[in-house]
Amino acid sequence: MSIFDDDFYSTKVSKRTVRQSRREDTRFIYKSGERKWSNVRIAFISSFTSAVAATLLFGAIFGGFGGDSTASGKGGSTPSGLVTTGDPSERAINAAAKVSPAVVSIINEQLFGLGLGSEPLEGDEAKEGEGVLREAGVGSGVIIKKKDGKAYIVTNYHVVAGAQKVRAVLTNGEVREASVVGMDQITDLAVLAIDDKGIDTVAEIGDSSALRKAEFVMAIGNPLGMGESITMGVVSVIEEVVPVSLNQNGVIDWEQEVIRVDAAINQGNSGGPLIDMNGHVVGINSMKIADFGVESIGYAIPINKAMPVLEELMDQGYVSRPYLGVYTLDLEQYWQQQNMDMDDLGDLFGEDGEGSGSAEVEPGAGGSEEDSSEGSGDGAPTEEDKSDDAAAAAEELNLPDDVLSGVIVLEAVGPALKAGLQFNDVIVELDGHAIGSTMELRKYLYSQKKIGDNIEVSYYRDGELKKAKFKLGENEAEE
Repeated sequence: MSIFDDDFYSTKVSKRTVRQSRREDTRFIYKSGERKWSNVRIAFISSFTSAVAATLLFGAIFGGFGGDSTASGKGGSTPSGLVTTGDPSERAINAAAKVSPAVVSIINEQLFGLGLGSEPLEGDEAKEGEGVLREAGVGSGVIIKKKDGKAYIVTNYHVVAGAQKVRAVLTNGEVREASVVGMDQITDLAVLAIDDKGIDTVAEIGDSSALRKAEFVMAIGNPLGMGESITMGVVSVIEEVVPVSLNQNGVIDWEQEVIRVDAAINQGNSGGPLIDMNGHVVGINSMKIADFGVESIGYAIPINKAMPVLEELMDQGYVSRPYLGVYTLDLEQYWQQQNMDMDDLGDLFGEDGEGSGSAEVEPGAGGSEEDSSEGSGDGAPTEEDKSDDAAAAAEELNLPDDVLSGVIVLEAVGPALKAGLQFNDVIVELDGHAIGSTMELRKYLYSQKKIGDNIEVSYYRDGELKKAKFKLGENEAEE
């Protein structure tokens, strides 16, 4: 007899329980079929849902679905506003095709002597027009504007500097004469103009401030005069300040704000556009590091920095900046040359006779700084005069022993002359700010002062510290 009366707790199995179990087994076979069908359906629905989710995710990442099309016609826009596409090479192809018709080659022609291997004529020889007009250099440019029958081309100052004639070569091979609208040596920018007949493409200006590190960019130009070239790379540094020698004499007299890229910028690429993957101009190719063991380190002028300058050049032919009116020689250079023979001091000057750091007065359209001191040719010194002045300065300076930096006045013109500054005065401060070089003088004027502002100049004359207060003028273009 079972200890438990209730079959539920009994270790024995009753006949009734066995019969019930068999009936349950029969029903289980039927229910099992239902469960098997349910699993198939669930698997199908799960697979379909996964496929849809994967497709949507792929489209969101690679731009395959929705949004506005890019230049390639295969892209889209993400919520962040970035344009994407499933094929990066297709984006590059379409971006280049969009801008290339607006890119031109620039030919700088200068007068050469009649003999073989002669150098370009300069100064009075060039003005006399004697010699043979030959190609002196090539570069690139990009059309950014059409107005009143003219197409305006942006290039570098150094591409067209010293040219007696400038020609532009279109992508179809047509050669057109170009006129220099304006040039600015400080920013290394220039604007040319050609007849706009047949010019259908104008490059779109982008936003250089929106660039990001490692973003793909392309440099388009005419390297070595070989025709159109497109090089691709990434942005290495968005904002970099590099020292430059405006007169190519080895003396650092300015600092340029640039974008550093690893896209190859070869000789002849200068002046061409740096573009993003949407075909927008984000910079103007300007220079590169050319040294042993250095490859693909190039620099471009950010388009956001360039456009205000270009607008002024197109409007008035020069860039308006505050004008102090002094030709200078860095005192530091003077100290370095103390052990040199005075006959060698002429080597301190560049081709236009400017002292270390050059003069702070700005060049006008096509003129050197000394020619454009007031746009009137008011007796600015020649190269020989400045060499003599430097030699005299080396002999006559009378400064306290602790004054080791500043700028020597070689000649005062305009506002500085009216205020009484003279040859051999050594400027050491502007408005109480220490000035140790022409570059520092120029940077203070251009970043801190405006045309018409008052300025206080502290300077030494015959060992005595003096001050002069006067109003800054405006540099003007060469007449």
